[in-house]
Amino acid sequence: MLEILLIVLGVLFLIVGFAGCIIPIIPGPPIAYGGLVLLHLTDSHSFSTSFLIFWAAAAVGVTILDNFIPLWSTRRYGGSRRAVWGSAIGLLLGMFIFPPFGIIIGPFFGAAIGELSGGLSSREALRSGFGAFMGFLGGVLLKTVSTGMIIFYFFQELI
Repeated sequence: MLEILLIVLGVLFLIVGFAGCIIPIIPGPPIAYGGLVLLHLTDSHSFSTSFLIFWAAAAVGVTILDNFIPLWSTRRYGGSRRAVWGSAIGLLLGMFIFPPFGIIIGPFFGAAIGELSGGLSSREALRSGFGAFMGFLGGVLLKTVSTGMIIFYFFQELI
């Protein structure tokens, strides 16, 4: 009975973790990793210590990188500090005002508005907005791939 509970909770962690790949407030990979640990705690399924350490480090590393990729991308496309802050604010506002599409377009518009408020031309502001958007997509891709691998290993071990 406990084993079934751990497996069901593990699957729920995987679902929430996968949702966290898109919803920025939820740290997707670490939560999905929690599902892997729950499966490991059962009597009939286990992973090696090195496997668990590797995926713990990967989940934490991806989560840390996800916080820097949008900043790096915005800067790479010529964005200033205003664009970075605008992107973060746009992401949060977009998530609550226009879900689910606001999560995607919020960073773009936030960065662009941030640059326009600093007196930059609309061309430069749009370029910064594009950088913020590309950074967001890069972070989502990185989180989705790592979480997808965790989900794969969970079900591979389960079957």
